[in-house]
Order: sequence, then C-alpha cells, then structure tokens
Amino acid sequence: MANVHIDHHLALLQHLRTILVALGEAEQILDDSHAMYLERYDELLSDLPSDPEASLYLGQDLISQIFQRYPQIAHLVPRDLLWFFGGDCLHFMPDDEIEMYQALEERRFYAAEHDEPFDWNQEKQLLTMPTQGGTH
Repeated sequence: MANVHIDHHLALLQHLRTILVALGEAEQILDDSHAMYLERYDELLSDLPSDPEASLYLGQDLISQIFQRYPQIAHLVPRDLLWFFGGDCLHFMPDDEIEMYQALEERRFYAAEHDEPFDWNQEKQLLTMPTQGGTH
C-alpha cells in the first residue's frame, strides 16, 4: 500500500481518536475500559505505518467496537475507515456504498499500475456525483 493511502487513513484515525478522547473527557463513558480501548487504539496508530497488513485485524476490531461501545458517535466514523479495514467493518456499510468503494479501489489500482497520479478524495467525489441528464 502506498504511503499516501496509509497517511490518509492515519489522519482519519487521528481525527476519530480526538472524538474518542473528548467522549471520555465529557464523562459519557461509564466503565474503566475506555482507557484500555484508547491504549489499543494508540497501538494501531503506532503499528499501521510500519506494518499495514498486520494492523488490519486490530483496526477491524477497534472500528467495529465503536459501533457497539460508543453508538452515540458511530455516525462520526469516517466511511473510508470502514472500507480500509474491511472484514466485519463492511457490515456497517450498505451495498451501494460498498460498490462505490470497489470502483474507487479499481481506479486506484489502475492509476498505480500505469504510474498515474491518484487523488482518493477527488476520485471519491467524482464517483458520488449525480449522473448528468436529469431535467429540472
């Protein structure tokens, strides 16, 4: 996986971590396991750049746990992270969204094979734009 791709997802994970920390600071967590969860989350942030493949299972577990442990922030989980980690995370995505991400990955791999530039966010915007031809 390209560093740009990993860096994009690391930035999303960092943003999500700030939300998780704020949740703990707001005392909306009733048990002591939140600190242990954040320790495992930090482990993911640390390991992902050096060993992305080995980090996928931990990422799947941690992201899936957000939907179970912290349902009040589940809507704030970036969709890109669900796709990136895959596995059980895909259960939280509708089929049409999975199809869009599959098309996005195909574009990314095509660009990599042909040494073409690829901007994940720009390509995602292009895929989510409504098709032309509608009448007003």
